[in-house]
Amino acid sequence: MPRSVANALLNQQFRQALTPGAGHLMPGAANALAARVIEATGHQMLMVSGAAVANTYLGAPDIGLVSLAELASHVGAIRDAVNIPLLVDGDTGFGNAINVVHTVRVLERAGANGIMLEDQTFPKRCGHFENKTVISPSEMVQKIKAAVDTREDDQMMILARTDARSMEGLQAAMDRARAYQAAGADFLFIEAPLNIEELAAIPREVPGVHVCNLVVGGKTPLLPQKELAKMGFSVIVYANLALQASLMAMQKSLQYLHDHGSVTGIEDQLMMFKERQVMVDAPHFNALSDRYGERTV
Repeated sequence: MPRSVANALLNQQFRQALTPGAGHLMPGAANALAARVIEATGHQMLMVSGAAVANTYLGAPDIGLVSLAELASHVGAIRDAVNIPLLVDGDTGFGNAINVVHTVRVLERAGANGIMLEDQTFPKRCGHFENKTVISPSEMVQKIKAAVDTREDDQMMILARTDARSMEGLQAAMDRARAYQAAGADFLFIEAPLNIEELAAIPREVPGVHVCNLVVGGKTPLLPQKELAKMGFSVIVYANLALQASLMAMQKSLQYLHDHGSVTGIEDQLMMFKERQVMVDAPHFNALSDRYGERTV
C-alpha cells in the first residue's frame, strides 16, 4: 500500500478514536526504537515528544533547540517503523502563522496524523517548567487557522495547546481553549493543571476532545486512566514515560558495570540479543535478504 494511502487511513482511524471520554493511552516516543516498543506493547497511538527528542538527540532540555528539519527526520523514521497514528509535537510552529504553514506541510509529509501547536512564545519551554510566557490569544487563533487551512488531508488532526494556566490562571486557559476550538482546532490541551478539581473542570467547562498530559514528577496529579476517562478526557499522554524508564535503566546498568567490571548478576534486567533483534524487526530484513539474495542481518 502506498505510504500516502496508509497515512490517510491512519488519519481517519485517529480521528474516529478521539471521542470525549475515550481515555486512550498515548505514550511518547523520542525515536523509532521507542516507537517500536510502544507498538509492540499493545498501544494504539503514540506522540512524537518534542521534549524526548531534545533530551535524546541533543542531550539538552526542552527549550526549543530542535529544528523543524531535525524533528521531521525523526517523524519520518518513526512513521516507517510503526503502523499506528502519530501525534507530533510541533512546539510553537517554529515562528508565526506563516511559519506554521511551512511546519504543517513538512510534518504532514513526514507522516504526522496529528500536529500539536502551542501558544508559548518562541523559543518554547517544557510545559512543566517555570517562567513560561505566552503569545496573545488572537495571534494563536491565526496560527490555528493557518494550520487548518494548510493541511492537505482534512482528516489530519490539529491539536491546540495552551500553557496559559501557570501565568494567567485556569479560567483564562479555558477561555483560550474555547477560542482555539472556534478557530478550527480538532482537539484541545490545557497544560499543567494542578489538582483533581482543575482536571475535572477542563472537559466539563469546555466541551470537546481533550488531552491530559501526565508527567512523572511534574505538576499534574497522576490519576488512573478510568478516572480521567470518566472526567471526559479523550487521550491520556505519557509523553516521557519511555524516556524516563530507559534513562533510569541505562544509568543503573552502566553504574553497575562501572562498579563491578561486569554485568554478571543483572542479566535478567537486560533484553537479550535475540529479543532485541526481534524488537528492531530483524525478521523482516532477513526476509528481504532471502528474497534478494543478500543476507544482511
